[in-house]
Amino acid sequence: MKLVCAFLIFSTLLISCVPIKKYEELQAKEQQCSDELAKYKNNALDYEASFKDVKTKYAKAEVELKELIEDTTVMHRDYKVLIAKYDKLAEINEVLENNYDKLRLSGARDVAALNADLEARRIELQKQEDALLKTSQDLQMKQQHIEEQQEELAQLNALIEQQEAATRLLKEKVARALKNFENQGLSVEERNGKIYVSLEAELLFGSGSTTVENAGKSALIELAKVLEQEKELEIIVEGHTDTDKMAGSKHPKNNWELSVLRATSVIGIMTSNSEIGPQQLMAAGRSEFHPVDPSDKSKNRRIEIIISPNLDELFNLISE
Repeated sequence: MKLVCAFLIFSTLLISCVPIKKYEELQAKEQQCSDELAKYKNNALDYEASFKDVKTKYAKAEVELKELIEDTTVMHRDYKVLIAKYDKLAEINEVLENNYDKLRLSGARDVAALNADLEARRIELQKQEDALLKTSQDLQMKQQHIEEQQEELAQLNALIEQQEAATRLLKEKVARALKNFENQGLSVEERNGKIYVSLEAELLFGSGSTTVENAGKSALIELAKVLEQEKELEIIVEGHTDTDKMAGSKHPKNNWELSVLRATSVIGIMTSNSEIGPQQLMAAGRSEFHPVDPSDKSKNRRIEIIISPNLDELFNLISE
């Protein structure tokens, strides 16, 4: 919002010397850039939050699976105990039935007592059979649930590993393409599932300038050639400055404007020298407020190109 206000004030200052038509075109272009910035910033935040949520759910699922396996182990042990009890009762019942045959003629009182005892044993056996059946059914359900969770975890883990492998491969391709510039203020690293290409301002711009120098232009073209085949990426180009204030009130008049204009200049070089889709790119300016080394201003004057993978397939699996 600060950036939009800055441009509006600047446009007001120039309206007296810029043709109305040109002013309106610039104003429309600025509005378009602001809309796209808001869109990509929201997308970037959503993807980052969703990716963290994936990691959290995966960890939680692993804990639940471990508990489920432990619970199933206990049920298997109880099941074996019930079978042993059942076998013992069956053995006793057989003995009683044999005794019954022997005592059948010894008197009605003994027979009645024996019948009562047999009935009690039969009832107890039936209870044990019911308990065994229920335990067996519970074990089957638990086992099925374990298998389903293991399959889901395997799918999720495979997708995460696939995404991480693709990110590592892309990082290697980017690093190889920019190898000739690694000692000229350029670095490539992977953080939080994203690839960060950092270019010091001295490689790209003269002091206070928004025009890309030839050396920096070559590095940007090499990078764009690598990324143009990756249609599913989202690319954010962030401009960063030091804390030195701009001299005078000419355009750009402050570090906010300078950081954004440098980011748009980088995007212009990349899109005009490759087949990268403009819809994949977003220009952003962070001015002086995200320094990497407060004690070294030169490191803070930089362009960061943040390359984010497409996580739609991963999010769809979680939603299902």
